[in-house]
Amino acid sequence: MTNTMRAVGVNAFGGPDALELLEQPVPVPGQGEVLVKLDLAGINFIDIYMRSGRYAKSDTYTTPLPMVIGMEGAGTVAACGGGVDSLAEGERVAWCIFRGSYAEYAVVPAWKIVKVPDDVPLDVATTLQLQGCTAHYLTHSAFSLKEWDVCLAHAGAGGVGQLLTQLAKMRGATVIVTVGSQDKADIAKSLGADHTILYRDENFRERVMEITDGKGVDVVYDAVGKDTIHDSIRSLAKRGLCVNYGGASGLVQSIEPLELAEAGSVFFTRPHLADYMRDTAEIAGRIDDLFDAYREDKLKVTIDTVFPLSEAARAHETIESGRTRGKLLLDIGA
Repeated sequence: MTNTMRAVGVNAFGGPDALELLEQPVPVPGQGEVLVKLDLAGINFIDIYMRSGRYAKSDTYTTPLPMVIGMEGAGTVAACGGGVDSLAEGERVAWCIFRGSYAEYAVVPAWKIVKVPDDVPLDVATTLQLQGCTAHYLTHSAFSLKEWDVCLAHAGAGGVGQLLTQLAKMRGATVIVTVGSQDKADIAKSLGADHTILYRDENFRERVMEITDGKGVDVVYDAVGKDTIHDSIRSLAKRGLCVNYGGASGLVQSIEPLELAEAGSVFFTRPHLADYMRDTAEIAGRIDDLFDAYREDKLKVTIDTVFPLSEAARAHETIESGRTRGKLLLDIGA
């Protein structure tokens, strides 16, 4: 193992051009930590929020400058720090919600790491970390869907949207999704979406009310944010829940309490995935569910594009453009 490694990070907040290819010392694992030699890193909107400075004031997801970007990765164990006896050198592993995956090596707390079984490809395992666990906690915990519930999910053909649709259908829910084009609608339908709404051609709130005979949906999963949030709230049934888990169009700055009352005494939450991945048991529970569903051919995982590490900026431009139809990954060795 060499003493230096390639990594992608930022010295100042900004757009995709703020990303720089860096040469850094290979980190050394401390007590309770593991050094992972990365094969793949996932591209996620949280990386955009960190790179741009939108999370500069976050206590949950700190963004100290300079920093290496990337909150999701997979590879093999290169070395274990003191007190780590659950993992061994050479084992295939993956993790999420710990920064530093846009690099050839990363040090990660051992309790956040999951082993990747031989029958789960590494690209699938990577996808099922941040995006998979997001879809899982949304459908199982933030609002635990049950049979006959009706949900609305924005960006239904995106990475999270595809997984969320399938998990929601496994729980017996009716799924309405918004998409940006007919080919994305076809993708969503192929994964089980009951209704698709082309948001560029239709008012999604009006369509939701038509579909639900004026009742509204039990829950909205909204990762678009600023452009959709008010109509999302108004698309709810009485005492429904709006889960704002991202801000592709911009982060939501405020919601007036009276707006929730006028929409039918509805509820609003803006969760962090980290709070639904609190310990080893909670992480393992979600990952085991996801890996089992994949093995049983109940969960289709779509890889859109794999970029070389040196093209991380192009990967960020792609996810920000809304052109994705599945997961974006970085090939760390390319």
